[in-house]
Amino acid sequence: MDWPGLKARLLARGTARLSGEPAGPYRSASTAGPGAGSGGSVFFSCGEGRVRLAIDPHSPLEIIHLGAGRAVLKEGASEIRGILEPVALHCPRQAYITVTSGCVYRCRYCEVPAIAAGRKTQEEIESMVEAVRDCIDAISLTSGVLHDVEEEEGYVIRVVAALRKFALPIGVSIFPGTDTAPRLYAAGVAEVKFNVEAATPGLFSEMCPGLSYDAVWDALRQSVVLFGRNHVFSNLIIGLGETDEEAGSCMKALCAIGVIPVLRPLNPAGNLAGYSRPPAERLIRLFALHADALEEAGLDPCHAQTMCVECTGCDLVPGRDRIT
Repeated sequence: MDWPGLKARLLARGTARLSGEPAGPYRSASTAGPGAGSGGSVFFSCGEGRVRLAIDPHSPLEIIHLGAGRAVLKEGASEIRGILEPVALHCPRQAYITVTSGCVYRCRYCEVPAIAAGRKTQEEIESMVEAVRDCIDAISLTSGVLHDVEEEEGYVIRVVAALRKFALPIGVSIFPGTDTAPRLYAAGVAEVKFNVEAATPGLFSEMCPGLSYDAVWDALRQSVVLFGRNHVFSNLIIGLGETDEEAGSCMKALCAIGVIPVLRPLNPAGNLAGYSRPPAERLIRLFALHADALEEAGLDPCHAQTMCVECTGCDLVPGRDRIT
Protein backbone atom coordinates (compact mmCIF):
# COMPACT_ATOMS: atom_id res chain seq x y z
CA MET A 1 0.00 0.00 0.00
CA ASP A 2 1.15 3.53 -0.76
CA TRP A 3 0.36 4.63 2.79
CA PRO A 4 2.16 8.02 2.52
CA GLY A 5 0.13 8.84 -0.61
CA LEU A 6 -3.15 7.87 1.06
CA LYS A 7 -2.25 9.72 4.25
CA ALA A 8 -1.32 12.84 2.27
CA ARG A 9 -4.78 12.82 0.67
CA LEU A 10 -6.42 12.34 4.06
CA LEU A 11 -4.38 15.12 5.67
CA ALA A 12 -5.15 17.44 2.74
CA ARG A 13 -8.84 16.91 3.51
CA GLY A 14 -8.39 16.86 7.27
CA THR A 15 -11.93 15.70 8.07
CA ALA A 16 -14.23 12.71 7.87
CA ARG A 17 -17.86 11.88 8.58
CA LEU A 18 -18.25 9.34 11.35
CA SER A 19 -21.11 6.86 11.04
CA GLY A 20 -22.06 3.43 12.28
CA GLU A 21 -21.85 2.25 15.86
CA PRO A 22 -21.31 4.70 18.76
CA ALA A 23 -17.62 5.61 19.01
CA GLY A 24 -17.35 7.44 22.32
CA PRO A 25 -14.05 5.87 23.56
CA TYR A 26 -12.44 6.65 20.21
CA ARG A 27 -13.27 10.36 20.01
CA SER A 28 -10.83 13.05 21.10
CA ALA A 29 -11.29 16.77 21.73
CA SER A 30 -8.42 19.30 21.65
CA THR A 31 -7.60 22.53 23.48
CA ALA A 32 -4.33 23.02 21.59
CA GLY A 33 -2.84 22.09 18.24
CA PRO A 34 -4.60 21.69 14.89
CA GLY A 35 -7.99 20.77 16.29
CA ALA A 36 -8.25 23.31 19.11
CA GLY A 37 -11.85 24.26 19.71
CA SER A 38 -13.24 21.85 17.10
CA GLY A 39 -15.94 19.21 17.45
CA GLY A 40 -13.55 16.35 18.07
CA SER A 41 -11.56 13.88 16.03
CA VAL A 42 -10.71 10.20 15.63
CA PHE A 43 -7.48 8.30 14.99
CA PHE A 44 -7.77 5.79 12.16
CA SER A 45 -5.08 3.12 11.77
CA CYS A 46 -4.78 0.43 9.12
CA GLY A 47 -1.57 -1.22 10.27
CA GLU A 48 0.69 0.84 8.01
CA GLY A 49 0.22 4.00 10.02
CA ARG A 50 -2.11 6.35 11.86
CA VAL A 51 -3.99 9.47 10.84
CA ARG A 52 -6.09 11.90 12.84
CA LEU A 53 -9.20 13.31 11.17
CA ALA A 54 -11.55 15.94 12.55
CA ILE A 55 -15.18 14.88 12.64
CA ASP A 56 -17.28 16.82 10.12
CA PRO A 57 -20.76 15.65 9.07
CA HIS A 58 -20.27 17.34 5.67
CA SER A 59 -16.90 15.76 4.82
CA PRO A 60 -16.65 13.75 1.56
CA LEU A 61 -14.62 11.13 3.46
CA GLU A 62 -16.48 8.66 5.66
CA ILE A 63 -15.39 6.40 8.49
CA ILE A 64 -17.89 3.67 9.34
CA HIS A 65 -17.46 2.30 12.83
CA LEU A 66 -18.42 -1.38 12.78
CA GLY A 67 -18.14 -1.74 16.55
CA ALA A 68 -15.37 -2.55 19.04
CA GLY A 69 -13.03 -0.20 17.18
CA ARG A 70 -13.25 -2.01 13.83
CA ALA A 71 -13.75 0.55 11.06
CA VAL A 72 -13.85 1.13 7.31
CA LEU A 73 -12.54 4.33 5.74
CA LYS A 74 -14.28 5.19 2.48
CA GLU A 75 -12.30 7.39 0.09
CA GLY A 76 -14.21 7.65 -3.17
CA ALA A 77 -14.67 4.09 -4.44
CA SER A 78 -11.91 2.77 -2.17
CA GLU A 79 -12.56 1.10 1.16
CA ILE A 80 -9.71 0.69 3.64
CA ARG A 81 -10.28 -1.56 6.60
CA GLY A 82 -8.66 -0.65 9.87
CA ILE A 83 -9.41 0.37 13.42
CA LEU A 84 -10.29 3.41 15.46
CA GLU A 85 -7.67 3.64 18.16
CA PRO A 86 -8.76 4.28 21.75
CA VAL A 87 -7.71 7.72 22.91
CA ALA A 88 -5.93 8.04 26.23
CA LEU A 89 -5.66 11.84 26.62
CA HIS A 90 -5.81 13.67 23.28
CA CYS A 91 -4.12 10.84 21.36
CA PRO A 92 -3.45 7.08 21.57
CA ARG A 93 -0.90 5.75 24.06
CA GLN A 94 -0.07 9.17 25.52
CA ALA A 95 -1.35 11.53 28.16
CA TYR A 96 -1.02 14.66 26.01
CA ILE A 97 -2.22 17.51 28.20
CA THR A 98 -2.69 21.23 27.66
CA VAL A 99 -1.58 22.80 30.93
CA THR A 100 -2.90 26.29 30.17
CA SER A 101 -5.66 26.91 27.66
CA GLY A 102 -5.94 30.38 26.23
CA CYS A 103 -2.94 32.57 25.42
CA VAL A 104 -1.90 36.20 25.72
CA TYR A 105 -0.31 36.04 22.26
CA ARG A 106 -2.27 36.23 19.03
CA CYS A 107 -0.65 33.99 16.44
CA ARG A 108 -2.81 34.36 13.36
CA TYR A 109 -3.24 30.65 12.61
CA CYS A 110 -4.15 29.66 16.17
CA GLU A 111 -7.55 29.12 17.81
CA VAL A 112 -6.16 28.88 21.34
CA PRO A 113 -6.51 32.63 22.15
CA ALA A 114 -10.24 32.32 21.41
CA ILE A 115 -10.61 29.59 24.04
CA ALA A 116 -11.47 30.77 27.53
CA ALA A 117 -8.21 31.09 29.43
CA GLY A 118 -7.76 28.63 32.23
CA ARG A 119 -5.07 26.56 33.90
CA LYS A 120 -5.22 23.01 35.21
CA THR A 121 -3.94 22.55 38.73
CA GLN A 122 -1.11 20.16 39.40
CA GLU A 123 -3.55 17.93 41.25
CA GLU A 124 -5.92 17.86 38.26
CA ILE A 125 -3.11 16.90 35.91
CA GLU A 126 -1.88 14.16 38.23
CA SER A 127 -5.41 12.76 38.42
CA MET A 128 -5.76 12.86 34.63
CA VAL A 129 -2.55 10.87 34.18
CA GLU A 130 -3.47 8.43 36.94
CA ALA A 131 -6.79 7.71 35.22
CA VAL A 132 -5.05 6.53 32.02
CA ARG A 133 -1.84 5.17 33.55
CA ASP A 134 -2.44 1.62 32.35
CA CYS A 135 -2.86 2.59 28.67
CA ILE A 136 -0.06 5.11 28.07
CA ASP A 137 3.64 4.94 27.30
CA ALA A 138 4.45 8.65 27.66
CA ILE A 139 3.33 11.99 29.04
CA SER A 140 3.38 15.10 26.86
CA LEU A 141 2.67 18.65 27.97
CA THR A 142 1.90 21.72 25.92
CA SER A 143 0.65 25.09 27.03
CA GLY A 144 -0.54 28.50 26.04
CA VAL A 145 0.80 31.53 27.91
CA LEU A 146 -1.45 32.70 30.74
CA HIS A 147 0.67 35.64 31.93
CA ASP A 148 4.15 35.60 30.38
CA VAL A 149 6.65 33.11 29.01
CA GLU A 150 8.79 32.92 32.15
CA GLU A 151 5.84 32.37 34.49
CA GLU A 152 4.43 29.69 32.20
CA GLU A 153 7.74 27.87 32.08
CA GLY A 154 7.99 27.87 35.88
CA TYR A 155 4.51 26.45 36.26
CA VAL A 156 5.12 23.71 33.68
CA ILE A 157 8.35 22.74 35.46
CA ARG A 158 6.41 22.33 38.71
CA VAL A 159 3.93 20.12 36.88
CA VAL A 160 6.80 18.02 35.49
CA ALA A 161 8.15 17.54 39.01
CA ALA A 162 4.75 16.25 40.14
CA LEU A 163 4.52 13.83 37.20
CA ARG A 164 7.93 12.22 37.51
CA LYS A 165 6.47 9.70 39.98
CA PHE A 166 4.84 7.93 37.02
CA ALA A 167 8.30 6.96 35.69
CA LEU A 168 7.33 7.67 32.07
CA PRO A 169 9.17 9.81 29.49
CA ILE A 170 7.87 13.38 29.58
CA GLY A 171 7.88 15.65 26.53
CA VAL A 172 7.28 19.39 26.76
CA SER A 173 6.32 21.94 24.11
CA ILE A 174 6.12 25.55 25.28
CA PHE A 175 7.34 28.87 23.96
CA PRO A 176 10.93 29.16 25.21
CA GLY A 177 12.55 31.97 27.09
CA THR A 178 16.21 32.40 27.92
CA ASP A 179 17.67 29.11 29.23
CA THR A 180 14.31 27.28 29.11
CA ALA A 181 16.03 24.22 27.65
CA PRO A 182 18.53 23.66 30.50
CA ARG A 183 15.83 24.22 33.10
CA LEU A 184 13.55 21.63 31.48
CA TYR A 185 16.46 19.23 31.20
CA ALA A 186 17.31 19.69 34.88
CA ALA A 187 13.65 19.03 35.74
CA GLY A 188 13.82 15.57 34.14
CA VAL A 189 12.10 16.24 30.81
CA ALA A 190 13.01 13.64 28.15
CA GLU A 191 12.21 15.55 24.95
CA VAL A 192 11.28 19.09 23.90
CA LYS A 193 9.51 20.72 20.98
CA PHE A 194 10.06 24.44 20.36
CA ASN A 195 8.20 25.56 17.26
CA VAL A 196 9.67 27.74 14.53
CA GLU A 197 6.15 27.56 13.00
CA ALA A 198 7.01 29.50 9.81
CA ALA A 199 9.66 28.80 7.17
CA THR A 200 11.08 32.33 7.15
CA PRO A 201 11.64 35.10 9.71
CA GLY A 202 9.36 37.40 7.71
CA LEU A 203 6.46 34.94 7.78
CA PHE A 204 7.01 34.33 11.50
CA SER A 205 6.83 38.07 12.24
CA GLU A 206 3.63 38.30 10.23
CA MET A 207 2.02 35.25 11.82
CA CYS A 208 3.28 35.52 15.41
CA PRO A 209 3.43 39.22 16.37
CA GLY A 210 5.27 39.85 19.61
CA LEU A 211 7.24 36.59 19.60
CA SER A 212 10.88 36.07 18.70
CA TYR A 213 11.96 33.73 15.88
CA ASP A 214 15.57 33.92 17.05
CA ALA A 215 14.59 32.85 20.57
CA VAL A 216 13.13 29.62 19.19
CA TRP A 217 16.25 28.83 17.15
CA ASP A 218 18.50 29.60 20.12
CA ALA A 219 16.46 27.26 22.33
CA LEU A 220 16.62 24.50 19.73
CA ARG A 221 20.41 24.72 19.47
CA GLN A 222 20.71 24.57 23.25
CA SER A 223 18.33 21.64 23.41
CA VAL A 224 20.19 19.33 21.03
CA VAL A 225 23.30 19.53 23.23
CA LEU A 226 21.24 18.57 26.30
CA PHE A 227 18.52 16.18 25.11
CA GLY A 228 20.41 14.69 22.18
CA ARG A 229 19.72 14.22 18.51
CA ASN A 230 16.34 12.63 17.69
CA HIS A 231 14.82 14.05 20.88
CA VAL A 232 14.35 17.70 19.89
CA PHE A 233 11.52 18.70 17.53
CA SER A 234 10.04 21.78 15.89
CA ASN A 235 6.73 22.33 14.11
CA LEU A 236 6.92 23.86 10.65
CA ILE A 237 3.45 24.81 9.44
CA ILE A 238 2.89 24.19 5.74
CA GLY A 239 0.47 26.54 4.02
CA LEU A 240 1.29 29.97 5.50
CA GLY A 241 2.50 31.31 2.16
CA GLU A 242 5.98 29.80 2.04
CA THR A 243 7.38 28.29 -1.14
CA ASP A 244 8.59 24.70 -1.37
CA GLU A 245 12.13 26.06 -1.57
CA GLU A 246 11.67 28.06 1.63
CA ALA A 247 10.12 25.08 3.42
CA GLY A 248 12.97 22.85 2.22
CA SER A 249 15.61 25.32 3.37
CA CYS A 250 14.02 25.56 6.82
CA MET A 251 13.85 21.77 7.09
CA LYS A 252 17.51 21.43 6.15
CA ALA A 253 18.52 24.13 8.61
CA LEU A 254 16.65 22.38 11.43
CA CYS A 255 18.11 18.98 10.55
CA ALA A 256 21.60 20.48 10.30
CA ILE A 257 21.50 21.43 13.98
CA GLY A 258 20.06 18.04 15.00
CA VAL A 259 16.37 18.98 15.21
CA ILE A 260 13.62 16.82 13.68
CA PRO A 261 11.12 19.03 11.81
CA VAL A 262 7.43 18.27 12.17
CA LEU A 263 5.66 19.29 8.96
CA ARG A 264 2.21 20.37 10.10
CA PRO A 265 -0.42 20.99 7.38
CA LEU A 266 -2.17 24.28 8.07
CA ASN A 267 -5.56 23.96 9.71
CA PRO A 268 -7.31 27.11 8.40
CA ALA A 269 -8.50 28.70 11.63
CA GLY A 270 -8.22 31.89 13.60
CA ASN A 271 -7.39 34.82 11.34
CA LEU A 272 -6.42 32.39 8.57
CA ALA A 273 -9.85 30.84 8.19
CA GLY A 274 -9.82 31.95 4.54
CA TYR A 275 -6.62 30.05 3.77
CA SER A 276 -6.59 26.52 2.31
CA ARG A 277 -5.05 23.32 3.56
CA PRO A 278 -2.02 22.32 1.47
CA PRO A 279 -2.93 19.83 -1.28
CA ALA A 280 -1.84 16.19 -1.15
CA GLU A 281 0.59 16.64 -4.04
CA ARG A 282 2.48 19.30 -2.11
CA LEU A 283 2.54 17.26 1.09
CA ILE A 284 4.09 14.35 -0.82
CA ARG A 285 6.72 16.62 -2.44
CA LEU A 286 7.71 18.01 0.94
CA PHE A 287 7.61 14.55 2.51
CA ALA A 288 10.32 13.50 0.05
CA LEU A 289 12.41 16.59 0.84
CA HIS A 290 11.87 15.94 4.54
CA ALA A 291 13.05 12.33 4.23
CA ASP A 292 16.17 13.42 2.33
CA ALA A 293 17.01 16.12 4.89
CA LEU A 294 16.66 13.68 7.79
CA GLU A 295 18.77 11.04 6.06
CA GLU A 296 21.50 13.53 5.18
CA ALA A 297 21.66 14.65 8.81
CA GLY A 298 21.52 11.11 10.23
CA LEU A 299 18.27 11.73 12.13
CA ASP A 300 15.62 9.07 12.75
CA PRO A 301 12.10 9.95 13.96
CA CYS A 302 11.61 6.33 15.06
CA HIS A 303 13.65 7.16 18.18
CA ALA A 304 11.08 9.70 19.41
CA GLN A 305 9.31 8.78 22.65
CA THR A 306 6.75 11.57 23.11
CA MET A 307 4.59 14.22 21.49
CA CYS A 308 3.79 14.56 17.80
CA VAL A 309 6.65 12.56 16.25
CA GLU A 310 5.70 9.56 18.38
CA CYS A 311 1.99 9.95 17.58
CA THR A 312 2.19 10.79 13.82
CA GLY A 313 -1.57 11.38 13.62
CA CYS A 314 -1.46 14.94 12.27
CA ASP A 315 1.65 14.75 10.11
CA LEU A 316 3.52 12.66 7.56
CA VAL A 317 6.64 11.40 9.36
CA PRO A 318 9.49 9.84 7.35
CA GLY A 319 10.61 6.54 8.83
CA ARG A 320 7.27 6.00 10.52
CA ASP A 321 5.01 6.47 7.48
CA ARG A 322 6.20 4.02 4.84
CA ILE A 323 5.11 2.38 1.59
CA THR A 324 4.32 -1.28 2.35
